[in-house]
Amino acid sequence: MFFLRYFDVCLVVASAPLVLIGGMPRLGYACGAGAWLATRAGAALLQERARRTRSAGVRAGLLMAAMMGRVWLVALAVIVARYAGGRDDGIMAAVLVLSAFSVYFVMSLVTRGDAVGPRTGAQGRATPS
Repeated sequence: MFFLRYFDVCLVVASAPLVLIGGMPRLGYACGAGAWLATRAGAALLQERARRTRSAGVRAGLLMAAMMGRVWLVALAVIVARYAGGRDDGIMAAVLVLSAFSVYFVMSLVTRGDAVGPRTGAQGRATPS
């Protein structure tokens, strides 16, 4: 289950040798991969923190911060890749991020890994955090 939940991260990391060997835009890959990995880790931390809180308002704020922070950071990475490297670097960053998001979205539907709420035990009752 862990592998499926982080399949997008595995694909981003595994594509690095292909980018290097294939002579594809390295700056675009570095910007896109760095932004994706950083936002994925940050979102996982915020979602875990949201799972632990009892306040619905704090939970909503943390989840909103995770979602909006990811969007802004990834968009900024694509823009930086475009203007620091060139058009090809911007395209590379955008394609990498869109591909990673597509895999992440499908895997989150399959594993239901982003459901935030109290975790339940074997009897269906909430377990203490």
